[in-house]
Amino acid sequence: MEALGSTARTRLHRVPKAAVTDRSALHAILDEGLICHVGFVSGDTPVVIPTGYGRVGELLYLHGSPASRMLRALGAGAPACVTVTLLDGLVLARSAVHHSMNYRSAVVFGQARLVTDTEERVEALRRFTDHIVPGRWDQVRQPDAREVGATAVLALDLQEASVKTRSGPPKDDDEDYALPIWAGVVPLALIPAAPVDDPRLLLGLTPPLAATAPRPHA
Repeated sequence: MEALGSTARTRLHRVPKAAVTDRSALHAILDEGLICHVGFVSGDTPVVIPTGYGRVGELLYLHGSPASRMLRALGAGAPACVTVTLLDGLVLARSAVHHSMNYRSAVVFGQARLVTDTEERVEALRRFTDHIVPGRWDQVRQPDAREVGATAVLALDLQEASVKTRSGPPKDDDEDYALPIWAGVVPLALIPAAPVDDPRLLLGLTPPLAATAPRPHA
């Protein structure tokens, strides 16, 4: 698998040993996450917006209303910074200052392009849908030409990106290991609860199995 390149924006200056350079790690984080945060500048104001996304190969797709401030700014060429963070555990140390979290995070920099090709737009919408629940696109009514035309889609290349992770137990000072204080990791995971039927659901229908399965963990 190709390694992530290093640029002035992706190089880690603090705790560089936490950097992961394998591009497959970037893909795994993006595929497991559900929400990204998009940073950009609107006028003179820095803005960060949470939104859904989908990945196809080395492209990250964002979508929404053409009236969206974020999509209008990025479509006009504003530089973007997209982040996805997965929280894997709470790290409880013997010392307060050594408490931490286990996590995997990805940061993508670049300039998005407005997707105008209809076939690519439909493929992006398919990926958005299947990213929420695998296989969902084939189970539902797919968007018609009017709906596709009313949705703005942006593509961001994954060429300039960084991955940072932390895993494992707490790292206490040597003299603190003798303290009678519990220390360790409290694992965290995104686990779906029981589905709740739409009040207008037709009788006899059940939720898709993929909707009730835990998110895949890299």
